[in-house]
Amino acid sequence: MTTETISSRIVRPGSAAPPALGGLGLFTVLLAAALPLIDFFIVNVALPTIGRDLHASEAVLELVVAGYGVAYAVLLVLGGRLGDLFGRRRFFLGGMAAFGLTSLACGLAPGAWTLVAARVAQGASAAAMLPQVLATIQAATSGPRRARAMGLYGATAGLSMVAGQILGGVLVAADVWGTGWRSVFLVNVPVVVAGLLLAARAVPETRSQHPEPVDGPGTVLLAAALLALLVPLTEGRAAHWPLWTWLSMAAFPLAAGAFWAVERRADRLGRTPLVPPSLFHLVSLRRGLLLIMPFSIGFSGFMFVIAVALQRGAGLGPVPAGLALAPMAVVFFFVSLAGPRLVARYGTRVVTAGALVQTVGVGLLALAVWRSWPHLGLVELLPGAAVAGAGQALQLPVIFRIVLSEVPAARAGVGSGVMVTTQQSSLALGVATLGTLFLSLVPGLGMRDALVVTLLVQLAGVVLTGLLSLRLPRTIG
Repeated sequence: MTTETISSRIVRPGSAAPPALGGLGLFTVLLAAALPLIDFFIVNVALPTIGRDLHASEAVLELVVAGYGVAYAVLLVLGGRLGDLFGRRRFFLGGMAAFGLTSLACGLAPGAWTLVAARVAQGASAAAMLPQVLATIQAATSGPRRARAMGLYGATAGLSMVAGQILGGVLVAADVWGTGWRSVFLVNVPVVVAGLLLAARAVPETRSQHPEPVDGPGTVLLAAALLALLVPLTEGRAAHWPLWTWLSMAAFPLAAGAFWAVERRADRLGRTPLVPPSLFHLVSLRRGLLLIMPFSIGFSGFMFVIAVALQRGAGLGPVPAGLALAPMAVVFFFVSLAGPRLVARYGTRVVTAGALVQTVGVGLLALAVWRSWPHLGLVELLPGAAVAGAGQALQLPVIFRIVLSEVPAARAGVGSGVMVTTQQSSLALGVATLGTLFLSLVPGLGMRDALVVTLLVQLAGVVLTGLLSLRLPRTIG
């Protein structure tokens, strides 16, 4: 089946000219895009304080992280479909308001299990809000404006993942008005209020010209597959790998296979599957998603492991541990702004170059750990963090553009939901896999050698990303 045939099946343009997303509207949706990613990482440095204050066990603290991430990942594609169906601006506003309310509930939680429940609800709210960001950009921009908007989205995403950890350390240490760890959630509330006021004024309404109903069986099977994989991986270590974790992981390929079979059958019968298999005939989307997985696994795994190592091993407080990553955030932001110009000149080989640069950066980080442990801080990590940040900035924003480059506006919600689900699931996998590897190696090898080994495993993932990037189309549509 050719790309032209696919496009004819999935493009259903309307007669009216699409609404335009102005500068203020773009700022607003990017602000909303930052919130869920910041909240995925912001709790890393706050967990010890939460555990002491709420008398929570390690397994319950894992659920504070996993409950948010799993709910977020499971519902993202459904959130994109509902935005296509009922209007993306409407769902964006509703999701943002719910995110603010659930953040308030997290900040006021009287006990550990109340906090877990609020975090699950917060993840579900993020899943309603975030797919509308990319879908609105796809539907309300075109040409150079879309390229610039996607570049800024990628810069925002990468910066948010690093800034979340830094901000968490600063807020916990500042103990604003005696709120302690609660401030990492309460800080969202005024940001959401401002975002809602801006969105009501500046974000245009877009929706699919031919709305498609929700795919009930597909939604249930996708949720079952993601839950079967992510829950045991995120909870297994803290629970000491009981039998249910192995049974759940064994059920994952069965649930995933059933999901794909149901979606293919619905596609063949002319129905509207949750994740249309025909989308994966688009080479840019398929190969771009393959790059997102190792990149995101390595990124989130590194962020989790370095936070643990700097605080427990090197003895740094939450603020110095967070600020040690500041060079990565700063360099990422400025290099990513040059992405659109570099892609226009060199095409997708920018991603390959970024992988090479990141390889050097991760190697420098491993060398710094080997030579300077336990005296690690901003100065020792600066060269590796800065170079790694530059390499990441040459990859992530470009990969986002590649994935969505051929997805038509009529399927913008579905395409963005699939992409962000892949990213979010990979972020959760990174914490589970690299985090488990690191913590399991510490008793036998010691903190330094365990960290070096984990960084070398991440390095292998960066090399894989670089090799996969060679199969990308040379230009972006």
